[in-house]
Amino acid sequence: MGLPTVRIRWRQRMGFGIVLLGALVLVAHGWHRVETHPQVRDALLGGLVAALATALGAVPVWFSQQLSARVQDTLFGFGAGVMLAACSFSLILPGLEAARAGGAGGWAAGGILGASILLGAAALLALERWLPHEHFIKGVEGPASRTLRRTWLFVFAIALHNLPEGLAIGVAYAGGDAMRASALATGIAIQDVPEGLVVAVALLAAGYRRSVAVGLGMASGLVEPLGAVLGAVVISHAVSLLPWGLGFAAGAMLFVISHEIIPESHRKGHEAWATGGLMWGFVLMMLLDTALG
Repeated sequence: MGLPTVRIRWRQRMGFGIVLLGALVLVAHGWHRVETHPQVRDALLGGLVAALATALGAVPVWFSQQLSARVQDTLFGFGAGVMLAACSFSLILPGLEAARAGGAGGWAAGGILGASILLGAAALLALERWLPHEHFIKGVEGPASRTLRRTWLFVFAIALHNLPEGLAIGVAYAGGDAMRASALATGIAIQDVPEGLVVAVALLAAGYRRSVAVGLGMASGLVEPLGAVLGAVVISHAVSLLPWGLGFAAGAMLFVISHEIIPESHRKGHEAWATGGLMWGFVLMMLLDTALG
């Protein structure tokens, strides 16, 4: 075993250990907050609904594996559109309002949101670079290796981008506007349904057993409740951080849209279908935000 391989595996184990430790600390510290603070409790429920939507999306793979590449790309585009509208109407605009309510002027409010958006994107970029998910598949060579690596890269990307979605739910509920937070959680849950489906389909197409594909598709959304509680706990401790939290979540989601979802939806040559899905997803989330917010 070469030195680079040892370092890669060490980084993987260390990364997963830190993530697991952080999750355990969050659960232990946050449970009391969940029991005694309604905003944290609502955030947890919103995150659980999103995770349940992801799980429901994976269920049809038990009965059928037929999902064309064109349909998958359209679903990717739809999810990107929902997330893009959520960033705009449920995170960035409320963040600007929160900054102004805290006494910031127009330029200062824009600067706060701009800086926090860049911080959110930088955090996701660092996390993606630090966790070397392209090296998960070992012992397989040739085209099969490339297929498995791309499949697991995609699965990891979906699970990773569920973290800022959960954070966005938690921050929104901590902001005190329950209707707007509910609109955001509803929109995220809607776009999580096709995510669970395409994860399970991708794993099934890569040769995994149907039970494994469905199980991992369901599990890919479990990070959302943890992210929701984390976002709500942090913001409820320091209300002044609300515009920063909203901008951070928006930046993380914008990074995922541009870096993962849109490129994946265009990779197989169905750009028009993916773009159509994005437009419909954006309009649906905008209507949800207008009606519920």
